[in-house]
Amino acid sequence: MQILSEGLSQCAGIFQNKFCIGFVPLGSSDSSHLEGDCRNKVLQRAFSLHPAHAPKDMENFFQLVRNIVPALTSKKHKGQDGRIGIVGGCQEYTGAPYFAGITALKVGADLTHVFCAREAAPVIKSYSPELIVHPVLDSSGAVEEVEKWLPRLHALVVGPGLGRDSLLLNNVRGILEATKARDIPVVIDADGLWLVAQQPALIRGYQKAVLTPNRVEFSRLWEAVFSSPMDATNQSDSILKLSQALGNITVVQKGEQDLISNGQQVLVCSQEGSGRRCGGQGDLLSGSLGVLVHWALLAGPEKTNGSSPLLVAAWGACTLTRECNHQAFQKYGRSTTTTDMIAEVGTTFSKLFTT
Repeated sequence: MQILSEGLSQCAGIFQNKFCIGFVPLGSSDSSHLEGDCRNKVLQRAFSLHPAHAPKDMENFFQLVRNIVPALTSKKHKGQDGRIGIVGGCQEYTGAPYFAGITALKVGADLTHVFCAREAAPVIKSYSPELIVHPVLDSSGAVEEVEKWLPRLHALVVGPGLGRDSLLLNNVRGILEATKARDIPVVIDADGLWLVAQQPALIRGYQKAVLTPNRVEFSRLWEAVFSSPMDATNQSDSILKLSQALGNITVVQKGEQDLISNGQQVLVCSQEGSGRRCGGQGDLLSGSLGVLVHWALLAGPEKTNGSSPLLVAAWGACTLTRECNHQAFQKYGRSTTTTDMIAEVGTTFSKLFTT
């Protein structure tokens, strides 16, 4: 791992299990201090830390994610480890809300509710009996119907399979306002981001929001906020500025490397994935992130060693998604689909984040 911040040049190496987190001086190619098989198994992660917010030591983010994962005990009851709402699903797009919802369950949420358009509901129900499906999103009383369930939910994932129908978007606008009023964490992806680009004030300054744009969606958000084209030559600077302009909310820019920022620091997740970019992969990310955001906020900053809980959650979700892609690709190669990736969630999560 390289330190990309001014004034931070080097620190000690950390060795752990099959992953070796290497810390090397900037500009140095010397890896002689890395031992044994670790030399060829370096999991490169990069941080660009605002100097005023540099931690006293470089925490191991794998351990920070492990810290927020709740223990499984017989004393718990159904729902305590997460009740997640997915807002999306229309006539054209039924797979995305299913992917997000089933991923949330496989990461460890107890219950997943999908709030979708009426025509999408029978299809989504047919995919899995484990999802609770509400066919209300295109009704005139959609906001009120969803609002009834908000007190029971720990986090919302808004956007998978949403589409751009004006009625649906208007209802989601009201749902976002109700979600903020109840201080519920919200992950926004896909056409939820298109809505935010039309009205950035919807989420500006809401500290429990996480946006997960790909490069096209990121450019659209940038132009909506700054009214000018984005400078693609410095992506770390761009994500930092966009987060700041939106009130320091957490932004995850998906790409060859995933950039994560809360307006104060930028993390780069470069966990190995593959060259396969199948449709629905982002829904796996948003579904897992919804669960991890809830767990991170529940655990609190003491479990994240002072790091932002949302940054830790986002880094964990990016790492999980990329590793699921890698594992599925090893089996299926070019034919890998999101369904194949979801089948890897359980074992991959245990390998990465279960002590």
